[in-house]
Amino acid sequence: MQLALPRSLFNPFDWFRSGKSNPRKNLRRSIAHIIGERPSNIGLYQLALRHTSASKATAIEGFRESNERLEYLGDAVLGMVIAEFLFKKYPYKDEGFLTEIRSRIVNRETLNGISRKIGLDHLIEYDGSRTRSLPARTSMYGDALEALVGAVYLDKGFRFSRQFILKELLSHYDIDSVVQNNINFKSRLIEWAQRAGKEIRFEIISEKGNSHFREFIAQVTINDEQFAVGSGYSKKKAEQAAAEKALELLNAQ
Repeated sequence: MQLALPRSLFNPFDWFRSGKSNPRKNLRRSIAHIIGERPSNIGLYQLALRHTSASKATAIEGFRESNERLEYLGDAVLGMVIAEFLFKKYPYKDEGFLTEIRSRIVNRETLNGISRKIGLDHLIEYDGSRTRSLPARTSMYGDALEALVGAVYLDKGFRFSRQFILKELLSHYDIDSVVQNNINFKSRLIEWAQRAGKEIRFEIISEKGNSHFREFIAQVTINDEQFAVGSGYSKKKAEQAAAEKALELLNAQ
């Protein structure tokens, strides 16, 4: 029988700061604090926190272990649970509304923030070492959160995973605020262009950085004239930033 731990008795990061000599045991305590129950298979959680830059060779030639496969699984579990939650919460809303709200809840920036709130940024294995100084806008944190969900699913099953997502992750959202605030700047700009009879185009005009921290620069053109640019750590994020800047310029005119 699994023992549920009181969530407020200790700070999960103290085990790493205190210099104690058993990292595996320390990680087990930290994960227990985060998910509310002792992990059965700590190896899954170690893998969930291993960024691709710290991947390890396996017996299968050409295959290196990192959290990417768990991220894939966790993304599916997280999306399914949130889809069910929204389906039941809004019984008279159409598919378009439900899809839009789900996308706002699981967007990378939001998942990055939740990952840091629950402490995964202190636990991620990057370049073979524990790191606490990664750029705040990297997708690494959100990726690790999805991988954690995948690990929880394999370790504890769907029922526990669903409860973990609804109680521990969705608690960081104000759902009504998410619904009321349309932060999809690209959609808003496209809607404006349609109303105004303008032709609008987004394109990535440059990128910089390495494979782990690549920054993209997006440009918005209106009627073939350069109008605004924005940057982000994904193409979608860069386009959103450019659209936000364009909306600010239009409002100022």
